[in-house]
Amino acid sequence: MPTPTTVQLLWGTQQRPKRGPKPSLSLDGIVAEAIALVDAEGLANLSMQRLAERLGFTKMSLYRYVPGKEQLTALMLDAAMGTPPDITAVHDDPSAERWRAGLRRWAETLYQRYSAHPWVIELTVGARPFGPNEMGWLESALVALADTGLTGPEQLDTIVLVNGHLRSLVQQTQPLGDDPTLQFAEMMSVAGDRYPAVTAAFTAEAAAAGAPPDSGGANNALHFGIERVLDGLGVLIARRAGG
Repeated sequence: MPTPTTVQLLWGTQQRPKRGPKPSLSLDGIVAEAIALVDAEGLANLSMQRLAERLGFTKMSLYRYVPGKEQLTALMLDAAMGTPPDITAVHDDPSAERWRAGLRRWAETLYQRYSAHPWVIELTVGARPFGPNEMGWLESALVALADTGLTGPEQLDTIVLVNGHLRSLVQQTQPLGDDPTLQFAEMMSVAGDRYPAVTAAFTAEAAAAGAPPDSGGANNALHFGIERVLDGLGVLIARRAGG
């Protein structure tokens, strides 16, 4: 039987044996265990050998289901992304434009997925095949923007813009070592007087949040960035409608 391609594995179009013993593993089970491994130990520690050990099988056994790490990570990415939210049933702000409420829900949900599995950001770089879930996210955002008057290329650029904000924020707020709150407090205690604007900004943010100064306020940054992007789109959409 020919080795399945990444596209065939993602979309389930590979040929399957019609006869033979019942498989002792499943592709879904392999992918789920790989996701659990990477969530716990990081993408750098993923290998076919390490995954086989966790599953209690040999590495060669895994190759019967997935031919290599490239195909495995593609399947992991699509599974971790999951299905997009239903943006056709947004009722959080009836007075708002429907496109705005839909795109807001899309962005907030995607941020949650990225935060749950930050390693997916590393896998969503460059030209590559999309799986059904990732394609569903693109479709969902385009549906939200369908009646805005934006052109197709502008709709795609909008998705890139919003997605870039989400990705950047997750990357900036993921801890790389010790508690970032304590680290930031230590930095400011040593050098805060040299950076009065930084001190004033974080002090004001902490006062607004009712919490001690920390290193970022990811949720505030998330919603602030989303709303400013939507504000800009709203101006363009209104201008097109008026013209």
